[in-house]
Amino acid sequence: MRNSCLAVALLATVAVVCGGYTTRYDDFDVDQVLNNDRLLKRYHECLVSDSDAACTVEGKELKSVIPDALQTDCSQCNEKQKSQTEKVLSFLIHNKPDLWRSLQDKYDPDGSYRKRHDAELKKLSS
Repeated sequence: MRNSCLAVALLATVAVVCGGYTTRYDDFDVDQVLNNDRLLKRYHECLVSDSDAACTVEGKELKSVIPDALQTDCSQCNEKQKSQTEKVLSFLIHNKPDLWRSLQDKYDPDGSYRKRHDAELKKLSS
């Protein structure tokens, strides 16, 4: 679970900000986003876009920490963020594989993070 926030960076669709960067989104209703295609697509568009024009404040914050979360294996994530990350990962892998793939393509184009965390991702996929 220690590296779960890394995976959120890969999927980058959750509106929870990983890391010791901020805890202000720890109580963000992740289910509200996951169960609303319109909201989910909006966050996804923000995270895969090169521009911040389509981003909410939360989306911009998440997008800004993704590179650091990937590089540091989310070493600054708290337990709430890790738990929410696992929930989002599992949802995307099982229910929105197209969004999951495009986020991987954006944030892990060479597959190095996926290789490093293959076992954790497989566990979430089952």
